[in-house]
Amino acid sequence: MTRKIISIDDALCNGCGLCVSACHEGALQLVNGKAKLVSDSYCDGLGACLPECPTGAIKIEERDAAAFDEAAAIAAKMPTEKREARATPPLACGCPGTMAKRIEHPDAAVPTPAAADGLASALTNWPVQIKLVPVNAPYLKNAALLVAADCTAFAYADIHRRFMTHKVTLIGCPKLDEGDYTEKLTAILEANDIRSVTVLRMEVPCCGGIANAVKQALTASGKMIPWRVVTISTDGVVLEE
Repeated sequence: MTRKIISIDDALCNGCGLCVSACHEGALQLVNGKAKLVSDSYCDGLGACLPECPTGAIKIEERDAAAFDEAAAIAAKMPTEKREARATPPLACGCPGTMAKRIEHPDAAVPTPAAADGLASALTNWPVQIKLVPVNAPYLKNAALLVAADCTAFAYADIHRRFMTHKVTLIGCPKLDEGDYTEKLTAILEANDIRSVTVLRMEVPCCGGIANAVKQALTASGKMIPWRVVTISTDGVVLEE
């Protein structure tokens, strides 16, 4: 697959090791006094190591490379005795606050005491941004997906009860996010037994990108999965479903 990944110029590398410390995935090691990429599959391509390099030896390039294997990267960096104890893998960015987790609600239709103003959240997963969701997140198994343009949550007031209840929510903006979501969504569909997909988009033309990405991902996965597209107007009305 073609994706973004780091590249190290041996001639510029001074072997300081700052990039090794900065890499959350353990993708870099010092070998014979030079920083080396251990495995393509360990590099998430986000470039946390770039700002640490004092000589500018590291850059991000786009080339054929193995897909980022988050679980393998974390397991490789983690001490052996802790590997099996780690039930939920962190995200590629390494931020503990975005660790993949399932959110349990006793009944999504019943307001919980902690909910503000008596309104209950129906969100069942974290994170929700398409590019941050691990392909192997446990909450994706046998899930019904809601793939929503992020503006829909602000335009449609009843999104939790009407569309998010009992679904795994993935959000994105095809206009602002770099690239499209086809590759990531294809990987999610291939790796998990997804029951259905609901696409929630805005009426604006650029929002068609998120529906198109789902369509292409469904085709690429080769799976027959029920799906539908719901269109929301900018003033919060369901126009088409």
